[in-house]
Amino acid sequence: MNDISPEERIVEILKTHGIDLAATLPCDRMKCLLPLIETNFRTVQMTREENGVGICAGHYLGGGRPVMVIQSTGLGNMFNALLSLNSTYGIPLPIIASWRGVYKEGIPAQLPLGIGLPGMLEAADIEYTIIDTPFRLGLLDAAIIDAFENRRPHVALIQPSVWEMSSCALPPSPKTIVSRTCQLELNTHTQAPTISRYQAIRSLAAVLDDEIVVSNIGVPSKELYNIMDRDLNFYMLGSMGLASAIGLGLTMAQHRHVVVIDGDGSLLMNPNALTQIAVQSPPNLTVVAVNNGAYGSTGNQETAACTSTDLELMARGHGMQYSAKAHTGDELVAVFHQLKEAPGPAFIDMVVMPINEAVGDIPLTPVEIKDRFIGAIKD
Repeated sequence: MNDISPEERIVEILKTHGIDLAATLPCDRMKCLLPLIETNFRTVQMTREENGVGICAGHYLGGGRPVMVIQSTGLGNMFNALLSLNSTYGIPLPIIASWRGVYKEGIPAQLPLGIGLPGMLEAADIEYTIIDTPFRLGLLDAAIIDAFENRRPHVALIQPSVWEMSSCALPPSPKTIVSRTCQLELNTHTQAPTISRYQAIRSLAAVLDDEIVVSNIGVPSKELYNIMDRDLNFYMLGSMGLASAIGLGLTMAQHRHVVVIDGDGSLLMNPNALTQIAVQSPPNLTVVAVNNGAYGSTGNQETAACTSTDLELMARGHGMQYSAKAHTGDELVAVFHQLKEAPGPAFIDMVVMPINEAVGDIPLTPVEIKDRFIGAIKD
């Protein structure tokens, strides 16, 4: 091994493999690594690990090469997303995980997941590699190769023993909160819906050109496929709550405009996506929240958006400054064109009736959806 710190060695390995985006959440054991990551790579500081799975997937679909750098406990938040998104579609994701709970662990809450983690990964058929000394960091090289060549997640579990004799500089002093004034003035009025989700998607599809589209899981994707199938549509089949996260990841690899057809149930499940969008503030992203006040794909059970939560206000509260409501197809088209020119990400609360159109399943496998989507982006 070169006469460099383990942290610097990891950065070297990531650069060798062309990594261009790192999604991170901190761990005390790798506190010296994270500043180096942020210095050398475009970094998304996540608020929840599962959200990072969506961001990294979108970035890969757009032509990027992402990595996640997290504490191992975050894998507990990620299993469903890794299986229903990465494993199902064949989307690679190398993960560097600081493995807690197994070596000189002083926090009892870290023990159950840490001890059981290898067995959990094996049960989920997720590849993993244990790295317990600095001299074994070369295994990270092989893990990254495996992730991208075999199009699957691969977790590098790095024990705290790797960092024990590190000469890497301690992280800089934390920044203080920036003095700023925040002001929110928004008077919204939600009218009774007059059109269905199918009609709303049809109105939106009629004005799409070369935009990239990410469609929410279940019936919304089936309806979009029925209305206007195109190679630039990415149809989600699982990983509820990650449509907008995937859209955000795509904007980090693409200059083309990205439109996310999301839903109230999914956004309420993962409002962290809105936080990440506001922080990154991509000007080429429009989130259309098709809001029927219900979990439309599971029997139209009521969501909080039906009676209490205002999605537009929620988006503004998370920091998305450009938003509007729409209740008809014409309103949707008008605000879509208007907000598409905004200097930051846009959010449209499209109020619709809880009605599902009788459409068939999408006759494409997940891998076929992904492959033709990537091919269309490259053309």
